[in-house]
Amino acid sequence: MDRYLSSAINRLDAKGRVSVPAHFRSVLQRSGQSDLYALRALDVPAMDVGGPDLLDLYEQRIAQEDPFLQMASDMSFFVHGDGAFLKVDQDGRITMSEFIRSHTGITTEVAFVGRGRFFQIWSPDRFEAHRATVRDRLLRLRQASSEISKGAPG
Repeated sequence: MDRYLSSAINRLDAKGRVSVPAHFRSVLQRSGQSDLYALRALDVPAMDVGGPDLLDLYEQRIAQEDPFLQMASDMSFFVHGDGAFLKVDQDGRITMSEFIRSHTGITTEVAFVGRGRFFQIWSPDRFEAHRATVRDRLLRLRQASSEISKGAPG
């Protein structure tokens, strides 16, 4: 199955459009998708982006909740109210709307970050800061795990 891998930074044009990286477009084309679903990430200043199947995945999860409980309502509010469809034009570009810019801080460049079944759109400076935080967090976890395994009886 195709996956969104790697990262790339592309510049916005004068009309606020940006080219989706070619390797991301090829994943879209192989899946037969021309529209993208974008959701404001809950915990970081990024947009989670994928095909309509990403929205389907979220809606399937919402359907598992009791519709009379707050959780279902909150999930729907988030998935539908903080989401939007993006159209990929014939040249492989998407428009960075105010909806996206206000959440991400994107101004002149866009970082596209592969996340497997979806990708994220970031402001490059915020992406680099988050990348450093994640790498540091994983390194500390690895070091802690290594220390635990050294102390374990063998």
